[in-house]
Amino acid sequence: MRWLKKGLLFSVIALLLLSLTACNNKTELEKVKVGEVTRSIFYAPQYVALEKGYFKDEGLSVELQTIAGGDKTMTALLSDGIDIALVGSETSIYVTLQGANDPIQNFAQLTQTDGTFLVARNKMDNFSWDQLKGSTFLGQRKGGMPQMAGEFVLKKHGIAPTNDLKLIQNIDFANIATAFASGTGDYVQLFEPQASMFEKEGKGYIVASFGTESGQLPYTSFMAKSSYLKDNAKTVQGFTNALKRAQDFVQKASPAEIAKIIQPYFENVDVGLIETVVERYKSQGSYATDPILDKGEWDNLQKIMEEAGELPQRVDYEKLVNTTYAKKAAE
Repeated sequence: MRWLKKGLLFSVIALLLLSLTACNNKTELEKVKVGEVTRSIFYAPQYVALEKGYFKDEGLSVELQTIAGGDKTMTALLSDGIDIALVGSETSIYVTLQGANDPIQNFAQLTQTDGTFLVARNKMDNFSWDQLKGSTFLGQRKGGMPQMAGEFVLKKHGIAPTNDLKLIQNIDFANIATAFASGTGDYVQLFEPQASMFEKEGKGYIVASFGTESGQLPYTSFMAKSSYLKDNAKTVQGFTNALKRAQDFVQKASPAEIAKIIQPYFENVDVGLIETVVERYKSQGSYATDPILDKGEWDNLQKIMEEAGELPQRVDYEKLVNTTYAKKAAE
């Protein structure tokens, strides 16, 4: 009987130790607050990393929130409402030029082209850019990357945005699609899945891609305060490692597989439509293949900002881009 009691005692102790270990493992997950500037299929690798548990594998519990607008996202980052922001890289330049004491650094790139498409109200079998001349163009918010990339492409095709067409830029980002659906504009610059949804509903037709036309640039990147990167190096490295795994997965997986994984983030969008959008972004190389933001892309970004009249002075690549974590993740 004594050996039986000892056996039971050891079993109870073992179970208690296992239970304590499990509890410790749960508490070891480090919380990271991430704010995305919008919810978009354009950010598919981020949702893949969340759904497939890549962040958890790195010991991180990522809390994702959508904060509409680049200015609001950066305000949340500067006030420590979030730890990491997913937003256009141009915002880090704006903040720096305003004299931030704790510079915002881009440490991992997510997308490498513009993510918008030109949608025409009427179906056009043989579209050419000069057809926009004399039309009413419903563009994006002034100063934002979509608007700057859009105007860059128009100028590339010999169209002066303020002279050759009626340019509307005073409509809030969240209401642009609604305004077009209500009859405003002959053309509109839209993100997905709205562009494909309009096409499916017969409200508009995709005739060109601003992403294809504007070239590679750090359109959307993960960024954080320099102090956060310094004080949380292990966390940031784990975050970037998880992102790289997701980027590798997105490059290899089929659009159908990716669509199924990220559908929980787009509950009101048909999975078939998500697949169409993912395929479109993959085919034009919008998803970055690794998190490294290179100097050529940074220079192209500032070139586009200069041409839009939104860059008072250039900011050195080394000051606002930290590739330490991205390069290690890509090894």
